[in-house]
Amino acid sequence: MKKTAIAFWVLIGAFLGGCSALEGASNTLTYATEVTEFANEATIFAKDTPALAKQAVSDKEAAAELEASLQVMKTNIEEFNELEPPEMAANLHQQVMNQNNKALDGIDLYLNNIKDGTLDPAVLENNEAFKSLGEIKNIVDQIRELVGQ
Repeated sequence: MKKTAIAFWVLIGAFLGGCSALEGASNTLTYATEVTEFANEATIFAKDTPALAKQAVSDKEAAAELEASLQVMKTNIEEFNELEPPEMAANLHQQVMNQNNKALDGIDLYLNNIKDGTLDPAVLENNEAFKSLGEIKNIVDQIRELVGQ
């Protein structure tokens, strides 16, 4: 009877340990997918937004589009920063967050300089947000390689 009970508990422990490993793999794949999506969004934003910002200096429609785009990217960055990376990607995730924080500063600068429906041309000299988001792709490629995706 004791041997049966011990075998039962060993089997339960092995099953639960296996579930934990599967959950970890699932979380890693989910994280890799989220990182890839974020990198794609950041790359498109970094590529398209500088031209839109130049247009927003004199075009109220472009300024409204720029403001909406900045708000969406700001939300995406904040959501990404809240992700819990797998342990193996923690250092790289922190590097992305550092770039994200620089980008947030740049985005806030742009948002604070949209006045009377257009963008203040003086702000065009600060393109830190676009540079920071452009650099994220390299870090994300390292994360994807690390988690095997």
